[in-house]
Amino acid sequence: MNKKVAIIGSGFGGLALAIRLQASGLDTVIFEKRDKPGGRAYFYEEEGFHFDAGPTVITAPHIFQELFDLTDKKMEDYIELIPIDPFYRLIWPDGEVFNYNSDMDALYSQIEKLNPKDVDGYKKFLKFSNAVFKEGYEKMVDHPFQSIWSMIKVAPQLILLQSFRSVYSMVSKYIKHPKLRQAFSYHTLLLGGSPYSSSAIYSLIHALEHKWGVWFSKGGTSALIAGLVRLYEDLGGTLHLNYEVKSIETNKNNEIHSIVNENGEEVEVSAVASNADIYHTYNDLLSDNKIAQRKTKILKRKKFSPSLFVLHFGLRKKHPQLAHHTILFGPRWKELLKDIYKNGVLPEDNALYLHAPSVTDSTMAPEGCSAYYALAVVPNLGKLDIDWSKEKDRYKNIIYQQLEDRCLPNLRDDLVVERVFTPIDFQKELNAYEGAAFSMEPLLIQSAYFRIHNSDQKIKGLYFTGAGTHPGAGVPGVVNSAKATARIMIEKLDHG
Repeated sequence: MNKKVAIIGSGFGGLALAIRLQASGLDTVIFEKRDKPGGRAYFYEEEGFHFDAGPTVITAPHIFQELFDLTDKKMEDYIELIPIDPFYRLIWPDGEVFNYNSDMDALYSQIEKLNPKDVDGYKKFLKFSNAVFKEGYEKMVDHPFQSIWSMIKVAPQLILLQSFRSVYSMVSKYIKHPKLRQAFSYHTLLLGGSPYSSSAIYSLIHALEHKWGVWFSKGGTSALIAGLVRLYEDLGGTLHLNYEVKSIETNKNNEIHSIVNENGEEVEVSAVASNADIYHTYNDLLSDNKIAQRKTKILKRKKFSPSLFVLHFGLRKKHPQLAHHTILFGPRWKELLKDIYKNGVLPEDNALYLHAPSVTDSTMAPEGCSAYYALAVVPNLGKLDIDWSKEKDRYKNIIYQQLEDRCLPNLRDDLVVERVFTPIDFQKELNAYEGAAFSMEPLLIQSAYFRIHNSDQKIKGLYFTGAGTHPGAGVPGVVNSAKATARIMIEKLDHG
C-alpha cells in the first residue's frame, strides 16, 4: 500500500530523496516555501541575465546518473553537464596565478615554479587524499550513522586517516610553500568549514575532483534543478510551490501525524523528511513537541558555519579572459579566517570567489554581455549581529573595488543589473539558523554520528536530508544524504 510522504523543501537533498522514494513506489509530495524549486539553488532572471543563487560547483556527476538509473529515463534527456577547465583559477594579491585542474604535468610545472621540493610533497598528499577518498567517501558517504556502534566500527579507519587533524595541518605535512598550502586546503570553505579546523577527512575533496572533474550545468545550476523536478514529476511526484509549512504535528506517541501550512490547512502524512534548516525544523516546525525542543537546546550548543555575502551582477561587456571559477586570495589567510570563524569581525580584505558562467555558457547573459556571482565568507549572525540593510551597500562597494583592481576593470561603469544577498536573507528566505550558509561546521565532533541523524530516533516518521544531516554540505554531500535517508525510509515505510 502506498503511503504519502511529505518532503519539506525542494533543494538538491529534497529532490534527490523524493526521486528515490517515488522510484521505489512510495507516494511523495514536496512542499516548497518559495515560488521556484531549488532551495539554496534558487535563481534570478533580470533583463536577460540569469543568476544562480546557490551552489555553482558541480562535482561527482555520477550522483545524478544514479537517480536516473533508478528509472527508465535517460539523464541526457533532462540535463546537460559541461566539463570545466581549469577547475579553478587561483590568484594572489601579488598577481601570481595558479590554474588548478587534472592535468598532472601542468600542475607539477606550476608547483615546481613556486617550490621544486613541493612536487614530491604534492604527490604524497594526493596519495593520502586518494586513501581518504576510498575510506571516507566510497565507504561512508551514503551510510547512515544511526547508532554510536556504527561510529565505533569506523573509528579505526578515522584514526588511521588522521581525521582528528585539520585539513590545513595535513596539507602542511606534505607541502611547504604558503601559497600551495592555501591552494590545496581552501576547498573546505565550499562546505562552510575553515581549513584550520575542518577534519582532515575533508581532504578527500581533492581526490574527488581529480577522479570526476568539475562540471557546469548548461543553463545554470537551476537547469539541473529543473531537470530533476521534471524527472520527479514524470515519476508521478507532486511539487507544491508557494506552500510554506508552518508546523509538523505529532500524536501522543511521538509519531508524525500531519503537516500544517500557513493558512492552517492540514495534510495527514505517514512520514516527513525535512530538507529545511535543521534548527528551524526542530525549533519552529515542531514547537509543540517536547523531544524536539530538547533537541533545539542541544543544537544551540553546536557550532554553525559562517554566512555569505553574495553579489550577483551583470555587465554590458564580456571578459573572455576570465576562468569559469576564480578564487581571489587576499593579503591575509589564517588571520582572515580567524576573524570570520572566531572573532566575528567583518573583514575589509576578504578572499573572494568569482563565478563567471557566461564564459562557458553564453545563454547566461544577453548578447555582448556577461553575468557574475561574487561571494565573500562573512561571520554568521550569532558571531556578528550587524544591520546588513545599512552595511550591504558599503560592503558591496568594497567587493566591487577589489574586483576592479584585480580582474574586472571599470566594472561599475559597465554595470547593468545587480542583486545582493546577505546573512539576513539567509535567515529570512531560507530559515537558516544564525544566517549560517552551510548549516553546522564540518568539524569531526559534528560529523557522521555526531551530526543530526538521517532519521530521528525518538520521533517516529521524522527524517532529514540536506546539509545539516550526514554527510554534510556541498552538492555531493546533500545528494548522498538523500541516498542514506532513502535507505532507511524505504525499509521502514515498506515494512513498517
